[in-house]
Amino acid sequence: MAGRRRAAIAPTVLALGTVSLVTDVSSEMVTAVLPLYLVTGLGLSPLGFGLLDGVYNGFSALVRLVGGHLADRGGGRHKWVAGFGYGISAVCKPLLLIAHSLTPIGLVLAADRTGKGLRTAPRDALISLSSTPETRGRAFGVHRAMDTAGALLGPLVAFLILRATVDGYDAVFTVSFCVAVAGVLVLVLFVPGGRGGAVAAERPTLRGAVGLLRGRGLRRIAVCALLLGLATVSDSFVYLLLQRRLGVPDRWFALLPLGTAASFLLLAVPLGRVADRVGRWAVFVAGHGALLAAYALLLLGWHGSGLAYVVLALHGAFYAATDGVLMAAASDGVPEALRSSGLALVQTGQATARFACSLLFGAAWTVWGDRAALAGAAVALAVCALFSLTLRPKGTVPA
Repeated sequence: MAGRRRAAIAPTVLALGTVSLVTDVSSEMVTAVLPLYLVTGLGLSPLGFGLLDGVYNGFSALVRLVGGHLADRGGGRHKWVAGFGYGISAVCKPLLLIAHSLTPIGLVLAADRTGKGLRTAPRDALISLSSTPETRGRAFGVHRAMDTAGALLGPLVAFLILRATVDGYDAVFTVSFCVAVAGVLVLVLFVPGGRGGAVAAERPTLRGAVGLLRGRGLRRIAVCALLLGLATVSDSFVYLLLQRRLGVPDRWFALLPLGTAASFLLLAVPLGRVADRVGRWAVFVAGHGALLAAYALLLLGWHGSGLAYVVLALHGAFYAATDGVLMAAASDGVPEALRSSGLALVQTGQATARFACSLLFGAAWTVWGDRAALAGAAVALAVCALFSLTLRPKGTVPA
C-alpha cells in the first residue's frame, strides 16, 4: 500500500511542487500587501486598482499560448521555458522599489505576469505527463497543496516584515526577490530536464494546437472555464471587501490570504482524489458553488468575526476544487505532443476572462458601490455555473 502510494506521485511532481512552494512565498508576499499599498499608500481608486489587478491576474493570458507552444516545439524544453518564466518574475520584484505611479507599476506587473504566463502551461504539462490518467487529479492536488503551502507562508512573512521594519513595503519587495531567486535555483538543480512524454513524429505547430478546440470535450472545457472566469472576482477584491465589512486594521490586512491558503492546503489533495474517483467536472463546478456561497455571505448583513473564517474557508475550497482539477480534466483530451499547448488554451481563456472581470468589477464598484458590484458578480456566477453543469464535457469522469 505504501509502495503504491509513493509510486503514484512522480519525483518530477514533487520537485515542481517544491519550486512552486518557494516561488509562492515570494509572490504571495507581494500579493498580500499590494492591494493596501496601491489603494492606501498610493491612493488609487477602485477603478484604478481594478485596472492594475486585471493586469496582474490577466496579462499572462497574452503569453500562455506562447509558452505552451515553445515548450511543445522544443521537445525537451518544458523545464527551460518554465525556468525562463520564473526568472522574469524574479527580476520584477526589486523593480517595485522604484515604481511609485500607475504606469511604471502597471509595466512591472505586466512583466511579472508575462513570466507567470510563460511558465504555467509547461509546468502543468510536466505534471500531467509525469502522471497516469487514474492519478492525475491527485498529482495536481499534491502540487497545488505544496504551492499553497508557499501561499500560506508568504503573507505571514510579509506581515512580520511590515511589523518589524520602518520602510515595510520596500523590505517586503527586497526579501521577495531573494526568495524568488532561490525558487529558480531549485528548478535548475532538481527538476528533470526531459518532458516525460512521447516525442511527436511531426513538429507541433500553433495551428495544430488551436485545432485542438475542434474536439468537443476540450472545447466545452475551455468555454466553461472562460464563462466562469468572467464571474470570478479576484482575490484582492475579496480581501478588500472583507476588510470593509469587518473594519480590519491595515496592519492585519496581509493576514487575510492566510485563511484562503490554509483551506486550499487542507483540501487540495482530498478533492483531487475525489475528482479522480467521482468525476472531475462535478468537483470543478461544485467549487464554484463554494465561491457563490462566499459571495452570498459577503452580501448579507453579518458583521461578526466568524464571517472572515467562513468566507476564507469557502474561498480556499473553491481553489482546491477548481485549480488543479481543471488542468487534470483538460489533460484527458489532449495528446502528449501538444499537452502544454492544449493546457495553455484553457488557461488563456480563463485568464482573459478574469482580466475582464477585474476591470468590470472595479468599474462597477466605482460607479455603483461594492455591494451592487458583488451582487452582479454573484448572479453572473450562478447562471454560468448552472450552464456549465449541464454542459459536462465527455472524458472528465474516469473510466
